[in-house]
Amino acid sequence: VALVVAALVLFAVRVQWSETWLAMRGASRGVLLVAAIVNLLSLALKGVRWWLFLRVVNAGSLWLALRGTFAGAALNNILVANVGEPARVLLVARSSGAKSEEVFATLALERLFEFTGYIVLLAASVSLLPLPPNLAGARPYAFVVLALVIGVLIYLVRHPERVVAPVVVPMTLRQRLLLFWRGFLQALSRVSSGRRFTVAMLLSLVVWTLQVVTYQLTAQAAHFDIPVVGTLAAILSVNIGFAVRATPGNVGVFQAIYAMTAVAFGLDADAAVGVALLIQAQQILPVTLLGVLAAPRLLLHPRGT
Repeated sequence: VALVVAALVLFAVRVQWSETWLAMRGASRGVLLVAAIVNLLSLALKGVRWWLFLRVVNAGSLWLALRGTFAGAALNNILVANVGEPARVLLVARSSGAKSEEVFATLALERLFEFTGYIVLLAASVSLLPLPPNLAGARPYAFVVLALVIGVLIYLVRHPERVVAPVVVPMTLRQRLLLFWRGFLQALSRVSSGRRFTVAMLLSLVVWTLQVVTYQLTAQAAHFDIPVVGTLAAILSVNIGFAVRATPGNVGVFQAIYAMTAVAFGLDADAAVGVALLIQAQQILPVTLLGVLAAPRLLLHPRGT
């Protein structure tokens, strides 16, 4: 069903596929290879960011964090609704022997910094760059959300929750959920520190910068003359709803939004769809392959893992 939705979205934008194919066929393979390597590096840094928190709760090595990150991204590429996120919690918890609620707490922080990096990029872009009206109008909302996120981070550092889990073994579902929540809060308390948050924020900014480089290099490879501000606008637009994926890898939706953003900068929509397909080919094919190699049971037999 999700793939049908992706196809319908692509056809809804009335793509001239001959022009799209021409843009893709003429792309420089060498530049595309560099762009793919940059994209993999950005994903690896996400794994490093997660490991900053995982090591505090003794949830495995950097290698395990990288395996979980690539495996989760691969699952997100082939399934909907970001199911790769809970899957990587399962992988790391079972491989390291750590408590699932503690691993989940570290993932929650890692995802929070991914979101914070996006909000910082959005706030800076709408303040300094000439963006399309749909993004420029998000300026007040970006600063409000940024202030809220900063407030949450300050609270976690200055007022961590101090909860002692009960010794009794929970029997009912409610007791189990309560114990999970208390363990989650305890893990947040242990992991939250100004130093770790600073490093995680710096890594987030580097990750998003590498994504800008990936998009821009891919456009250059396809001889698509989009300015850097256009690339920034495209990244911000396609990631507005990054927490929810309507199709596997957001295929179809990604191309439609990228094309509409490119048109706002006076560029050809058909060529833009070709560039967007090339971007996603780099984000999906090598990442999924590496995810299968990193955690074959999780990817090939998720129910039996």
